[in-house]
Amino acid sequence: MLQNKNIRFLSLLGSCALPALSVPAFAQESEVGTVQHTLTDDGKVALTDIIEETNIVVTASGTNSRINNSGHAISIIGEEEIQRVQSQDITTILERVPGVTTTRNGPIGGFTGVRIRGSEAEQVLVLVDGVRVNDPSSPGGGFDFGNLLSGGLSKIEVLRGSNSIIWGSQAIGGVINVTTSSNENGITANAEYGRDDTRIFNASINQNVGPLNIGLSSGYFNNDGFSSFDGGTEDDGFEQFYINGRVDLSITNNITAQVRGRFADGRLEIDGFPAPAFTFADTNELQDTQEISVYGGLEYNGNGFNLSAAYSLLDNNRDNFDPTNPNSFDFFSRGRTERVELRANIDLSDQFTLDIGAENEESAFTTGPFGVSAGSGIDSLYGYLSADFDRLIVAGGVRLDDHEQFGTEVTFGANAIYSLTDTINLKAAYNEGFKAPSLFQLLSAFGNETLNPEESKSYEIGISSADRNTSGLFWELTAFQRDTDNQIDFISCFGITDGICTDRPFGTFDNIIETRARGIDAQLGLNITDFFTTSVVYSFVDTDNQSIGNANEGNDLARRPEHAITFSADWSGEIANRAVGIGFDIRNVGDSFDDAANNTELDGYTLFTLRTSIDITDNFELYGRLENIFDEQYQTAAGFATPGFGGFVGIRAKF
Repeated sequence: MLQNKNIRFLSLLGSCALPALSVPAFAQESEVGTVQHTLTDDGKVALTDIIEETNIVVTASGTNSRINNSGHAISIIGEEEIQRVQSQDITTILERVPGVTTTRNGPIGGFTGVRIRGSEAEQVLVLVDGVRVNDPSSPGGGFDFGNLLSGGLSKIEVLRGSNSIIWGSQAIGGVINVTTSSNENGITANAEYGRDDTRIFNASINQNVGPLNIGLSSGYFNNDGFSSFDGGTEDDGFEQFYINGRVDLSITNNITAQVRGRFADGRLEIDGFPAPAFTFADTNELQDTQEISVYGGLEYNGNGFNLSAAYSLLDNNRDNFDPTNPNSFDFFSRGRTERVELRANIDLSDQFTLDIGAENEESAFTTGPFGVSAGSGIDSLYGYLSADFDRLIVAGGVRLDDHEQFGTEVTFGANAIYSLTDTINLKAAYNEGFKAPSLFQLLSAFGNETLNPEESKSYEIGISSADRNTSGLFWELTAFQRDTDNQIDFISCFGITDGICTDRPFGTFDNIIETRARGIDAQLGLNITDFFTTSVVYSFVDTDNQSIGNANEGNDLARRPEHAITFSADWSGEIANRAVGIGFDIRNVGDSFDDAANNTELDGYTLFTLRTSIDITDNFELYGRLENIFDEQYQTAAGFATPGFGGFVGIRAKF
C-alpha cells in the first residue's frame, strides 16, 4: 500500500512538474522609486509620462534606472501592449521577448514553466509587486506561471541573463518582474468569452486622492478546458479568482510608504497515473492552489541619497486530491517565505553611484501526507558601484550570501554599455550565479541531503539601437554563454536499487556536474507612433550536458528548443469614423527533446493568432481574436495535450 502511495505521490508531483520532476515556484521584488506623473484635464496620465515610465527598470540595479543605462539585456512590456495582445495566457506575452521559451502541462492553468536562454525554469527569478514568489514547498523552488494570468498586469520586465549580485539566489537564468498597478487614473473592465467555454471578467480602479495613490484590480477566470492527457476524453478545466491591491502614501515630499497585496485562489483539474497500470491517463484529480503575498515598504528619496526598507511575505498552499474516491491518496504542500530588506542608493559624485543592500530571508515548507517539514534562512549583503563616463557606463559589484545549510558564498558581476552613436550601444556583461537546493530537493521524501548548490558563470556581449518601446526603428543582437556547475536534476530510480537509488525506489535528486547553454538572441522592429508597430524576435540556444562520464554526456538539455521566433504586427486607424485595430502573431518553435536521455523527441510547431478591435464609443471597445488558426497539433511536454483552433470575443470599458 505504501508503495502505491509513493507512486501516486510522484505522479501528483509530476502532473505539475518539469521534464522529470521540477515543479513551480515564485518570485521577487519591485519598483522602489516614485515616478511623478503629469495629469491631463480628464485625470489621465500624460502619454509622455507613460512612455517614460515604460522605459524605467528595476531589474538592472534594484532601484529605478533607465533601461539604456545598463549593460544587461532587458526587455519591457508595457500596459498598452499587454492589452493589445488580448490573451489571458501570460506566456503569449512573454514569448514576444527574445530568448524566452515556455512549456505547459495541458490546458491553461496547468503547470507552466518559463525558461530564459536555455535555463531551467526554476533558475528564473520572478517578482510580483515587490514579493519574491518562489515557492519553497515546490520541488525545484520555481514559479508556476499557470497561476498568473495577464488580467490586472500593467508592466513586465524581463532581464535575460544572470544578475545574482542584486537578486541573489535563483537569478541564474534571469529575472521577470511583474507589476499590477496601472499607469492611468480611472476605471477599466473587460469581459470575454471563447473556446472551451472560457469566461473571463477583469476590473481595476486607480485613483489619486490627495497624498494617496490607490490601485485595486480583480478578476475571475473559468473554462472547461480539454483533457490534459493527450488522447484522453475527460475535460480538465481551470477556475481562478484573484485580487491585487496597492496603496502609496506621500508622507512628505521625500518620504513615501507603500503597501502591496495579492490573493489568488484557483482550482485545476489534472490527470495522473492511476492504479493498477500507473501510466498517464484521465483521472478525476483536482489541484487547489492558494497564493497570498504582501509587501510593505518605506522610502526616502533625497538629493543624491535614496533609502528604502521593506518587508514581504509569501504564503502558498497546494492540495491535490480525488473528490470521487474517499480512499484516494491526498498530497499537500505549504510554503512560506518572509523577507526583510534595506537598500540605499548614493550619488558619490557626478560620475559615481553606489547601491548597497542587506537582506534576510526565512523559508519553511511542509509536504504531506508524510509530514515532512523544515525551514532554512539566508542573510545577504551586496555592493554595486556604477560609473558614468559620458559615453561609457560601467558597473560592477559583489554579493555575500550566508546560507544556513551551505555557509558563505561570494559572487561577482560586472557590466558595461558604450554609446557608439546617440542611438547605437555596445553592451557586455559577466555574472556569477549561486542557487542553493530547495528545501524539497534536500529534505522531502525524494530529497538528497548531500546536494551541492548550483553555481554558474555567464558571459554576454551585444549591440543595440534604441528600445522596443521607442518610436522608429529598433534592433538588438546579443551573444551569450552560461556554464553551470552542480545543476540539480531529478533522477528516476524505477528498476534501479543501488547507488544513489538505494532506498529510493521512485527517484531522488542529484547534481549534474556541468551544463552549458550558449547562443544568440535578436530582435528587430519598427514603431510608427500609434499607427503601426511590428517586431520579430529570434533566439538560437545550444544546450548540452557536459558531465564527463555521465550517461547523458553530450545530450541536449530537456525541453530546450534550439530555435524560437515570434513575428508580431499591429495596425491602428479609422474605418467609418471608428478607431480600429488589427494585428497578428506568428510563433515558430523548433524541435527539442522531452527527456535528458534524448529518447523522446518533441516536434517543432508554428502557431498563428489573428486579432482585431473596434471602438464602439469613446468608452467601449469590442475586441476578438482567433488562436492557432491552422489547428496545429503539437506538444511542449510529452503526453500533455495543447489547445487547438479557438475563437474569443470580448468587450472592454474605460472611464
